[in-house]
Amino acid sequence: MDLAERLADVDARIAQAARSAGRDPSELTRIVVTKFHPAALVARLRALGVRDVGENRQQELTAKRANPTVPGDLTWHFIGQAQTNKARAIRAAASVVHSLDRERLADALHTADPQAATPLDVLLQVNLTDDPQRGGVRPAEVQALADHVVEHCPSLRVRGVMAVAPLAAAPAEAFTRLAASADAVRTVVPDATWISAGMSGDFAEAIAAGATHLRIGTAITGPRAVPG
Repeated sequence: MDLAERLADVDARIAQAARSAGRDPSELTRIVVTKFHPAALVARLRALGVRDVGENRQQELTAKRANPTVPGDLTWHFIGQAQTNKARAIRAAASVVHSLDRERLADALHTADPQAATPLDVLLQVNLTDDPQRGGVRPAEVQALADHVVEHCPSLRVRGVMAVAPLAAAPAEAFTRLAASADAVRTVVPDATWISAGMSGDFAEAIAAGATHLRIGTAITGPRAVPG
């Protein structure tokens, strides 16, 4: 299948999964992850109606957003692990940051533009594994992180939570635990209703567990080039 066919196929599968879960497909935001693909692919996606694009690396996000061939009306989602020393560049390029997982990063993103006219939308990344080296805050600590952002980072707006399903666990079980973290965050920010979960191989399980934002890469874009 070509790009348009893959996009249509995934969108049909998303709609079917939503209906199977008793949900309205229009509730879902499909983010196309374009990691390691050229800016030309982003432009092609926009021509096919895509409005939400995701990037894992700050340098690639910055370069693609600045590329004159890429339309300027896209919503850019930063979904990779973020270093505090790149917070200013991430904030300048991203519309949404999905991977806020520690207070220092929240502080750095806030300090990058503390008087912003429009708050930066952020999602609190939850680590659903027992590996402390994986990105994300522990589920028991997500509420405290939400408290910190609300109290100390007024230029950030907590929208909800994000996670990647562990390879060693059933996606449905993992996403159920993420939904519990989402409930904890809403005790601090009642309107933080976003749940970013589900990728090419497990978005149906994520939808069944309440995901609102799906991060779909190779199922739409095709195989990625090897990074240089």
